[in-house]
Amino acid sequence: MANTLLCLAIALLAGLLFSRLAKLLKLPAVTAYLVAGIVIGPYALGQLSALIGVDGLGFTSISNGNGGFTSQYLENFGILKEAALGFIAFSIGNEFRLSQLKKIGKQATIVGILQAVVTTVLVDVALIALHFAMPKALPLEAAIILGAIASATAPAATLMVVKQYKAKGPLTDILLPVVALDDAVGLILFAVSFGVAKGIGSGTVSVISIVVEPLLEIVLSLGVGALFGLLFSWCERFFHSRSKRMAVSVAFLFATIALSLMKFHIGPVHIGFSPLLSCMMLGTIFCNTCDFSEELMDRVDRWSAPLLIIFFVTSGAELDLSVFTSLSIVIIGVVYLISRSAGKYSGALLSSKISKCDDKIVKYLGITLLPQAGVALGMANTVSSYYRGIEGSNVGVVVVSITLFAVLIYELVGPMLTKMALQKAGEIDPEGKTSARHEGAKNKPHSERHEHRQKNA
Repeated sequence: MANTLLCLAIALLAGLLFSRLAKLLKLPAVTAYLVAGIVIGPYALGQLSALIGVDGLGFTSISNGNGGFTSQYLENFGILKEAALGFIAFSIGNEFRLSQLKKIGKQATIVGILQAVVTTVLVDVALIALHFAMPKALPLEAAIILGAIASATAPAATLMVVKQYKAKGPLTDILLPVVALDDAVGLILFAVSFGVAKGIGSGTVSVISIVVEPLLEIVLSLGVGALFGLLFSWCERFFHSRSKRMAVSVAFLFATIALSLMKFHIGPVHIGFSPLLSCMMLGTIFCNTCDFSEELMDRVDRWSAPLLIIFFVTSGAELDLSVFTSLSIVIIGVVYLISRSAGKYSGALLSSKISKCDDKIVKYLGITLLPQAGVALGMANTVSSYYRGIEGSNVGVVVVSITLFAVLIYELVGPMLTKMALQKAGEIDPEGKTSARHEGAKNKPHSERHEHRQKNA
């Protein structure tokens, strides 16, 4: 327990210190957190910790039996990462206000679906062609599955960049709804591709796994989020102080995440939920039914700041640098990166033109959709679990390795490209030096602030 707490402290402090360096280099804070994770992870500080025999100095690397590295401490942080993703999805749900959806709902839907489909098709074509050149290194099933995984965009990194730089404008307005839709579209594309891949291996195709299960997951996830969102709005009315309202918000978020992590079977049908979709719907229902939701959302965002830093630092620590040691993985990874980037950019450009979006959206949206992380890794882990039990198959290993390769590159480069695109679109103001100390001087005197806190307690 003590070592776990020490590692949490190291992760938080490392993220904060690296963010100061990133500010000097004019890089997004999320990039700094990921780099901090790599430095204190199993491949850097963790190795030093193992060498000198000081447990708890970093995330000490231990073999997981599959040729890679993991950490007992990183595994302990799983619940924190789920909570962080829940807060991120909740914040994205706040972007689905009815007043905003009336303006951009149709455009966001067209762009969200079409760019994901275009990306999947382009990556499938590129990797299937590569399969014929490297049949042993890249199985056909892996090529098909990776096409679907390519459709997923990381909402966490995108949201962090938008919030850090307080981006505002038409590109920002459509970006977050499109990223949110990516999760639902990606789930469907993945289920279909995974079902086809399993059919190639077994000679049979399951309608349940391709059609029924993904649709059930989406509908049930949205239903859980809507139900808890209505209960959330109702419960908030019984509390008047800001601190208690925030506590209720956190309680409902935790409850939604917990329920969404449940999995069970009804006959041959596997029932599961998407925590991202559930928490997005929770935020959407709440922001449209509660008249003080904006103020409360802002307070929840501030409360969750340390949690998000830990999330990104531990995500960086989990990035497996061993993927660069295999030439075949590097070749496949480079083809995947190029074809996915081309798919995201061309898909966003085509769909935004079709839906008659603003010129800045047409030009820059595709660049902001490049980050990839949690959802893609979740899909890859699902594939790995299935193929682990099939003797002689390397499909799971290839899918996980290529996904890790892409996540490592995209998570480090993606936030910087998102920032650049938002700047080019004129939606980020020129950076200036800001300080909480300076802002505090403009606020009320200490005695007045104390009196105000007492009044709201």
